[in-house]
Amino acid sequence: MVEKSEVILGENEHLRINMGPQHPSTHGVLRFELDLRGEIVDQVIPHCGYIHRGIEKMSEANTYQQIIHLTDRMDYLSAHQNNEAMSLLVEKALGIEVPERVKVIRTILSELSRLQSHELWWAAFGMDLGALTTFFYGLRDRERILDIFEESFGSRLLHSYICPGGLMNDVHPNFKSRIKEFIPYFRKKLPEYDQLLTGNIIFMERSKNIGLLTREEAIAFGITGPSGRGSGFSCDVRKHEPYSAYDRVDFKEILYTEGDTYARYRVRIDEMWESLRILEQLVDQIPDGDYTVKMKPIIKLPEGEYYQRVETARGELGVYVVSTGDKYPERIHFRTPNFSNLFVIDKLARGHKIADLVAISGSLDLVIPDIDR
Repeated sequence: MVEKSEVILGENEHLRINMGPQHPSTHGVLRFELDLRGEIVDQVIPHCGYIHRGIEKMSEANTYQQIIHLTDRMDYLSAHQNNEAMSLLVEKALGIEVPERVKVIRTILSELSRLQSHELWWAAFGMDLGALTTFFYGLRDRERILDIFEESFGSRLLHSYICPGGLMNDVHPNFKSRIKEFIPYFRKKLPEYDQLLTGNIIFMERSKNIGLLTREEAIAFGITGPSGRGSGFSCDVRKHEPYSAYDRVDFKEILYTEGDTYARYRVRIDEMWESLRILEQLVDQIPDGDYTVKMKPIIKLPEGEYYQRVETARGELGVYVVSTGDKYPERIHFRTPNFSNLFVIDKLARGHKIADLVAISGSLDLVIPDIDR
């Protein structure tokens, strides 16, 4: 009979193994190269680029209207916010003021996107840690939002709906009523998330004091979004540089100071409540008017450098454009939140077990195509 000690790695035995690029907990083709001492992680080396599409270089050969369709393909769970960042940059460069109707609808769409993204994150996060039921509950509620998207835009995931000058077309006549139905529905369902996972003793043991990140470290690594705010870093672009209709709604920037996996989890749960508050304030305040400003078929930005940032579901998305006055950008760069958030993984995972690495990675809510853009 084989003794247990003979089949378990000793504490001083070192291994280097690959986790991914095909691994269910990475939610995409991301590879972690792990240095292990027994089951303890000594180092995590992320290897990205497996799904790289060269979106920035492609954008330099496309017009500003065409680039909108490429931004969808970065963080596909924040497609509306990606579209909005590019559209706001073009409008800023041209000095265009979009109608009030557009501003309110854009803000509503951004918060619906945040909700459906957080719902999918919660569903998958629980499943990664063994709570399979969360996957069914999360996708059940997310379908309600995707149905609203599909009815108005014809697409459930990649929309290309927000465009320079406004919106591709006006929203569906049922848009307002469907949102007003969803808000009370989800207010009743959201407490189930706490019953299933937030207060679960096994989940708390696997997430509290795991993957600690201080506020100073979050700033040094450039960690934004819920991952940064879980360490007390106030970085919500909606608060610091309001855009669209965020300056007319009342909501809290969710901050926790613990800096662990559980704190990052709590930020996203609380943000879903705040998104519902924003929707409640705006859904009955959609003004009448045009849904777009008439734009030229070919947009040419004045010569110069331009930058615009927005708050996606995962953090700050920045768009930087260098224009020579042509219809194509001379240079374009996307400062994506996932790319910055990924490279703190080594610091967070060191000294923890492999199973903790799964929890830490899930708490960062990484979308791999946003890293490999």
